[in-house]
Amino acid sequence: MNRITLENYRCFREEQNVVLAPLTLLVGENSTGKTSFLAMIRALWNRPVSDSSFKDYPYDLGSFDEIAHYRGGRGGRADCFKAGFEFEAATEPRKVRSVSVVFRDVGTVAFPVETRLSSDEGRVWIKVARKIPGQAWQLLLGTERGRWSVDIGEMSPGEHPMPLVALSHILSPYRPLAGNGNDQLASGTAKIPNEKDWRSLRLLADADCFYDYRPGSLYASAPVRSRPYRTYDPSNLARDPEGNYVPHLLANMSLQANSRQWQETRKQLETFGKDSDLFDEIKIRRLGARSSDPFQLQVRKFGTSAKGPMRNIIDVGYGVSQVLPILVELFREDSATAFLLQQPEVHLHPSAQAALGTLFCRVAADGRQLVVETHSDHLMDRVRMDVRDGTTDLQPEDVSLLFFERRNLGVRIHSLRIDSEGNIVDAPDSYRRFFMTETQRSVGL
Repeated sequence: MNRITLENYRCFREEQNVVLAPLTLLVGENSTGKTSFLAMIRALWNRPVSDSSFKDYPYDLGSFDEIAHYRGGRGGRADCFKAGFEFEAATEPRKVRSVSVVFRDVGTVAFPVETRLSSDEGRVWIKVARKIPGQAWQLLLGTERGRWSVDIGEMSPGEHPMPLVALSHILSPYRPLAGNGNDQLASGTAKIPNEKDWRSLRLLADADCFYDYRPGSLYASAPVRSRPYRTYDPSNLARDPEGNYVPHLLANMSLQANSRQWQETRKQLETFGKDSDLFDEIKIRRLGARSSDPFQLQVRKFGTSAKGPMRNIIDVGYGVSQVLPILVELFREDSATAFLLQQPEVHLHPSAQAALGTLFCRVAADGRQLVVETHSDHLMDRVRMDVRDGTTDLQPEDVSLLFFERRNLGVRIHSLRIDSEGNIVDAPDSYRRFFMTETQRSVGL
């Protein structure tokens, strides 16, 4: 995703149009909409956007009345909210496509009643919309030559007719036959779609044009991850936002003799452990010979002249257990292509927070996308310095800094950037005002 737009969504009343980059950092005070922003990215990533998009953990935003913006006083609550995004087509690099969605209150649920997909700066577009009132839906098509519509029919209240991945199948019954056009379409102009029109529309609807939407392609972490245990029993390996599955995944990897996946994952974990000064070695200690037997997760720090003892993960503080789920998701072979991370620095010492900044630069430079909500100056400063020093291939334009500023009952998102010297550019006066005030007070000004 290259860009996100929001309007009348949660605390965002006015239209917000902000840039996403391979590495995007979300900063601002508490309760300024950073988590809501992540929730919308996750909702839009789903194909199709559904009525459950805002209820799945770790982003349970509730019913429509809790999601649509409340203007206050006589303004009341917005009767709909809108969101959209831009992405680069996989089959046509550098060609941008746009998706926009309108949500309304349908049985207390925030339901997508209109979805529009467009390309060529809006000259070619496909839209599915529910005809209000009632449950009937329409498919609308447009090119430079004209626009057309066809009734899809009745749908059940919670059913949406347009998974974007299935658009090409929706269009297939309406293809022109032997160049004679198709009178099933009710034309908004005097023209009938020709072969060129259909090629443009089907290319737009082709699933290969979209971002990576595979199950597991997007990973969203919870702000507080799983607590450590002294002993684990083998359990479910399914992903979850808190990372409860991570110890079991590592144990499962280690079971396989000479497992290349375990050796590689372990090597990467230990490299970060050393860079962050958290640990030098990580180990699975099995308490039996069978795969169903309990196990322990242990780490060890090295001294200047000798190795320290192996220590249970529960005995080394919460920092290791909180960062481990994020590290494993970044390092695993079937890693996601995009990550939504909430406060990855929680329980970490400043030096470890800074090490996370370097790791995120490396991951983003490797072609994956990260959107990180953070309150850590140490993480942000490391990103700035790594970009300035060329520590990775990440360029200044590959980093977006989104500053969430509270304004009365709403929030304004400022898109900031980093220049080649690591300076933050385009920041409003309110950015870092608190830190400047504290600094002045500390020196007696």
